Amino acid sequence: MSHLVCRASAAADAEQFPSASHRDALQYFGTLFLAIWRAFAVVFFSLCALLHSAISIPFVRCDRRLHTRAVWLHGWCRFACRVLGIRIRTHGSMPSSGLLVSNHLSYLDIIVLSSIRPCVFVAKRDVASWPLFGSLAHAAGTIFVDRDRRFCGTKAIDLIRQAIAGGSLVVLFPEGTSSDGSRVLPFKSALLESAVQLRSPIAAASIEYALDDGSVADEVCYWRDMTLVPHLLNILFKREIRANYSFSLAKVRSGNRKEIARELRDEIVSIRS
Repeated sequence: MSHLVCRASAAADAEQFPSASHRDALQYFGTLFLAIWRAFAVVFFSLCALLHSAISIPFVRCDRRLHTRAVWLHGWCRFACRVLGIRIRTHGSMPSSGLLVSNHLSYLDIIVLSSIRPCVFVAKRDVASWPLFGSLAHAAGTIFVDRDRRFCGTKAIDLIRQAIAGGSLVVLFPEGTSSDGSRVLPFKSALLESAVQLRSPIAAASIEYALDDGSVADEVCYWRDMTLVPHLLNILFKREIRANYSFSLAKVRSGNRKEIARELRDEIVSIRS
């Protein structure tokens, strides 16, 4: 009889306290379900947002379209941050107009920045061909730059000038590429020319990420020869990503664009230290 009682007690304990392998399996399937739900939510909402943009933007006055596109992206990015579990903390105030210069770690930088305030981004031409993100970037009024073609750079400078003069906040990543965040790469100064000519306020910003599990450099930062889809799929499995953005005071800078580029880079290095 005592053996039967012991077996019953052991069975009850097993039900109340699942084994480690059982807990791991439950955790895995929970994370898998979360990733599938996130993927569905992002794709479905993106398609709805693109449809809304295609229908509504043509009816907006031409001089208000860029601002409307920035507000549209702002709404999408706020949703994306909630769905992807991105928790944002800011230090300082993100400007509402002029030029914002930031270090660049990942495509998530764009989602984080736009979720804080509507803005217009300057991106390399390659982004235009990315699955889904390329369509979103086009709809958001992104200014694309082909750094290998001189004429395209001149055209981008004119578009940046028009956007700033129209009251938009333009975001520029002057490193020209993303990195693992271990250091701030040298700044390319050519695209600062518009703000220099307009005597527009320029602010510096620094982004950093944190994870409870995994490597920020390998799993959040998008650099080296990483491929978009596998990287994004891995992001979907992360329960939470913490993003910290720090902003300097926006002000009119003195000097030529190369001097201003060095000054802005030094500010970002100082913020990070």
